[in-house]
Amino acid sequence: MLSGRRLDLLDPTPFDIEIEDIAHGLAFVARWNGQTRGDYPYSVAEHSLLVEEIFGRMQPEAPVRWRLAALLHDAPEYVIGDMISPVKAAVGPSYGELDKRLASAIHIRFGLPAAVPERTKKAIKRADSLSAWLEATQIAGFDAIEANRFFGRPRPELIEGLEIRLRPPVEVRAAYTARHAELMARL
Repeated sequence: MLSGRRLDLLDPTPFDIEIEDIAHGLAFVARWNGQTRGDYPYSVAEHSLLVEEIFGRMQPEAPVRWRLAALLHDAPEYVIGDMISPVKAAVGPSYGELDKRLASAIHIRFGLPAAVPERTKKAIKRADSLSAWLEATQIAGFDAIEANRFFGRPRPELIEGLEIRLRPPVEVRAAYTARHAELMARL
């Protein structure tokens, strides 16, 4: 990793995880396989910031640790990349196991339980789907009807005023790191 840490992908430990490595990697990993409008790719870091914001709207009383879990929901992708669902299915269960091991190490590193409770995990997944709906309609060329079919129809109050703004990776990395620091300071 750029921090100088050595990460064993098959046996990751919390001691090998640094937020700067996560933020850097995610800022350079494109969602939608890069097939989005704009001068910059829409990164997993930007997506993660949006998911955390939507989760906060959905669950305003949620403890800060679950907001942190929402921000980190795709953190393993800083080293394994973002694969679209059909590719994940083709790779098989080994992808899921690798993702799970990395997520556990990341969670422990930042004071979260290795596994997020199922109820919280489902709420984060719903925020993830709402983010995908916004991404699909704002930068990936879907109309609302098509996005509704794939991601579900969002409640207007959950997405009101949210606009995807593509930024250079250096800006997204800084925003991700700053939000992580804000959440950690509130734990």
